[in-house]
Formats: sequence, structure tokens, C-alpha cells
Amino acid sequence: MDQVNFFKCLADQTRLDILTLIVKQGERCVCDLIASLDLSQPKISRHLALLRTSGVLQDRRQGQWIYYSLQANLPQWCLDVLNSAASQDQRFDAVDLSACESLNCCE
Repeated sequence: MDQVNFFKCLADQTRLDILTLIVKQGERCVCDLIASLDLSQPKISRHLALLRTSGVLQDRRQGQWIYYSLQANLPQWCLDVLNSAASQDQRFDAVDLSACESLNCCE
């Protein structure tokens, strides 16, 4: 993982929020992220695509839903930075899937 590109990924608030959610709560589907961040699907998807092509996230498809998680082979220094950043942000400590459940998605 190239340090410059990794830190460029973290330099955007939406991408940082997505990564914080995934670090704190584990694998998330797009609808989880839309509900948690209160952002549009195109905006979330654009940022997820960048994080995936940069090698920070990986995805898996289950039916029509796509789930995102941290890339399995991220270097330890990347994980250390992500964990440190996530520990400083208490906004996503509690897992609240009620908004996602109301969308009847990813079931």
C-alpha cells in the first residue's frame, strides 16, 4: 500500500466516515452506509469505488447486495492508522440498523 494514496483516501470526510464505520462495526452493505451517514447512494457508491480501487476495501456480493470490508491484506501500519482514527470518533460506536431495516434491504 502506497502511503500517499492511503492518506489521500483518508483526506475526504465521507471516505473517513465509511472507513470508521467499517472499522468499528465490521462488514457493511451499501444501505447500512446510506442510513448511517444520511447520504445519497450515488455519493456513497462513488467513494466506495475509490476505496476499493485503491485497495483499502474489498467487496463481496450476496444476491443483489454488495458488502464492504477492509482489504484482508492491508499492511499493519494501515490498520494501526484506521484503528487509531476510529477510536477518536464516538459517532459510530453503537450499531443502529433500524434505518437500514426500514428500507427492507440486505435481508
